[in-house]
Amino acid sequence: MSKEYFGTDGIRGRVGEGPITPEFMLKLGWAAGRVFRQEGRRNRVLIGKDTRISGYIFESALESGLAASGVDVAMLGPMPTPAIAYLTRTFRACAGIVISASHNPFNDNGVKFFSAEGTKLPDSTEEQIEHFIRQPMEIVPSSQLGKAARFEDAKGRYIEFCKSTVPFHMSFAGMRVVLDCAQGATYQVAPSVFKELGAKVETIGVTPDGLNINHEIGSTHPDQLAAKVVETGADLGIAFDGDGDRVVMIDHKGEIVDGDEILYIIARDKMRKGRLKGGVVGTLMTNFGAELAFGELGIPFERANVGDRYVMEALLRNDWCLGGEGSGHIVCLDRTTTGDGIISSLQVLAALSDLGITLHEAKKGMSKLPQHMINVRVSQKVDVKEHAAIQSAIASAERQFAGKGRVLLRPSGTEPVIRVMAEGEDEAKVRSIVAELAKIVEGSI
Repeated sequence: MSKEYFGTDGIRGRVGEGPITPEFMLKLGWAAGRVFRQEGRRNRVLIGKDTRISGYIFESALESGLAASGVDVAMLGPMPTPAIAYLTRTFRACAGIVISASHNPFNDNGVKFFSAEGTKLPDSTEEQIEHFIRQPMEIVPSSQLGKAARFEDAKGRYIEFCKSTVPFHMSFAGMRVVLDCAQGATYQVAPSVFKELGAKVETIGVTPDGLNINHEIGSTHPDQLAAKVVETGADLGIAFDGDGDRVVMIDHKGEIVDGDEILYIIARDKMRKGRLKGGVVGTLMTNFGAELAFGELGIPFERANVGDRYVMEALLRNDWCLGGEGSGHIVCLDRTTTGDGIISSLQVLAALSDLGITLHEAKKGMSKLPQHMINVRVSQKVDVKEHAAIQSAIASAERQFAGKGRVLLRPSGTEPVIRVMAEGEDEAKVRSIVAELAKIVEGSI
């Protein structure tokens, strides 16, 4: 059964435009409640949100819909997305709901669901929810209506959980850290975590007003953080996105350390300690330099499709514990059940503390290769594998790289474009190959 509303990461769109309307959220809450009750799960759902202003509207609408289906609701207020996953599991709830559009601007919003185990819902459950969305809304008898309450201790529980993911004897005393909370969901939790672990913390992006989430700040705009790290002489900087499931870091020289490099640092440290289970999962867009670096360490590496859902699927299929994307969405399954910016950055700081090295030194084992990409617009869905001229051009380009680079052509999941990308040691050569490939793609479709 195809899904009309759920994408690879929940339901998302522009506020006020279907399906991101109060009317739809009311029906969505009711439909989800019907499914959770039908499946015989525990009768409580947690709702958390990021700091965007529309969260107030959708929080109330979802609460009403769930209560109308006979499900109790615990309201968490502004909390990082991974915190909802953790608290759903430990609070023994039947599901968790996050109202967030992640790294998008404030005028977007969306909804993500977590299962009772703190993982994404399976397709079958999403399909069942969509089935009930199409049905007339029938409210349960008044005696069976759900109740709503505020979960007052949510932040404290999650802070303690984050701290528990590094050794109890470890302290970050003497480490100077700048946190960029993107005016988003980590603005209260993250500073407390790092301060309680002993770090000297400065912050930016901790004054959300409902409209400034992700605005020229956070993991997608780390320039302000880089400047602050250099200006204050901090040891490093940590930038989260609006809902806290992604992280990008800054070393003491003001250089960006992205998700591929963070993944490498964590994997190398786990291997050193004998705690790396199997290999590492990246995506089709993971820098080829990371693949080469993992190979030098003897760490198996596999590429999944772009998106944290596909990274998770590959991890579970291989029974591995570590994967992620260059955007900073890192999954440490030996620590938690989903991507978590705070926990991922804590694993990096723990590695630096153990080895007594800087972040700049830790990333040196991996050399990112120059990468270039051109988007070729298309009028309809195209399978590049069916075009002989394109396949011949790809083969020719790969021969030129001789195993020290790669070529990738893939359709965008959100735009009518074919992404033509290549990586290699020589940037000029990479750009030339991409330009030639893009020209051949344009002439073939």
